[in-house]
Amino acid sequence: MPAPSPALLSVDLDALAANFRTLERIGGAPAHPVVKADGYGLGAAACAERLMREGARTFFVARTREGEQLRAALGAGPAIYVLDGCLTGRAARLRAADLRPVLNTEAQLAEWRTTGGGRCGLQIDTGMNRLGFRPEQAPEPFAGLDLVLSHLACADDPSEPMNARQRDAFAAAATRYPGTVRSFANSGGVFLGESYAFDALRPGICLYGGGPEGRPDDRIRPVATFTAEVLQVRDVPTGESVGYSRGFVAEAPRRIATVGAGYADGVSRSYSPAGRVWVGGERRPIVGRVSMDVCAVDVTGVQVAVGDSVELFGPNRMLDDAAASAGTVAWELLTSVGARAPRRYVD
Repeated sequence: MPAPSPALLSVDLDALAANFRTLERIGGAPAHPVVKADGYGLGAAACAERLMREGARTFFVARTREGEQLRAALGAGPAIYVLDGCLTGRAARLRAADLRPVLNTEAQLAEWRTTGGGRCGLQIDTGMNRLGFRPEQAPEPFAGLDLVLSHLACADDPSEPMNARQRDAFAAAATRYPGTVRSFANSGGVFLGESYAFDALRPGICLYGGGPEGRPDDRIRPVATFTAEVLQVRDVPTGESVGYSRGFVAEAPRRIATVGAGYADGVSRSYSPAGRVWVGGERRPIVGRVSMDVCAVDVTGVQVAVGDSVELFGPNRMLDDAAASAGTVAWELLTSVGARAPRRYVD
């Protein structure tokens, strides 16, 4: 059998469940989890199955194929909404998998209704200018419409006036659809106050360990731990370099650990030179350029040996902090973890 990968993504399903309960408590409404992009890279089926044990019965994905895969994993019962909506030629596939499109345009609405209709959602664009009907162009109520939603553009910034403008625009537009479930608050929106909750929360990143404002939050538990093994440790003399293009030159003798995870595993090249990892009980810098399969860490003065575990993000190197050091956000960091890093579930 081939040797296992030195990189590993561990997923704490109990922490996921705890975050779900926290979000429902803070938001004061049922949470309908977003499990698109394979559960933000953590495994949509495993995450959704655990959240169903907590009471979740409605899920959101982005693509039709994601919905089909989730339905195969969960079986009949839970509602699965597809945020892309009903693209041309997709209606039969959506119905075959009992998926509910979130309709975004007149063309999608016509496609869905002329092919038979059925249960669906409707998106109102309240200012993000991404997907959905503008409020003044929203259609009249129609049979099968179960849910109306919108999406906050700036929920990670509670001081942004656009949040309240979007909330008020959504509240006004939703009055056109009495009896439908209204969903507005994403992860950040959950923390903006009860007036943002409406009937159903729609959390994503906070379920998986990211903070609502793009930084760690004590109310949200870390869920994903991305680790890799030390493959080699070497002494680098003064004046010698590490990695491609002499990206790091030792100004004094350094002890360097080569770690078995690179950009093919989700360790972005942008980690250099600001990246930090947790190893030997300390936070240590990534040095030189990240390669496809490995990265180099300065472990001078730390007891580190071949086979030791290096935490790229997790409880000792928080997801949002790790993302910031790479010049990105928690969403991208999680979804960038490569498929060759096995997922291990702790429940």
